[in-house]
Amino acid sequence: MSIDIATATTSTLDLLVGIFQDVLGLTDLTAETDFYEAGGDSLTAFQITGRLQEELGVDVPVSLVFAYPTPQDLAEVVDADFGTA
Repeated sequence: MSIDIATATTSTLDLLVGIFQDVLGLTDLTAETDFYEAGGDSLTAFQITGRLQEELGVDVPVSLVFAYPTPQDLAEVVDADFGTA
């Protein structure tokens, strides 16, 4: 399945940076960019978690996007809590 291919070739951090860039429409977004400062809201948070579920097959609570608002911080939690590293 494509999920296995994506996780084998892309780190969770790289995946999240790409998802944040796509969902927020910011091509210059980095691993340290804050979700709120980049214009994120509840709708975009749900889009991010939905994309994570599609790509990694894990159900990430939307509250984690709010609690860990940078791709770097969120990737660390996703890897630790869901074992996607």
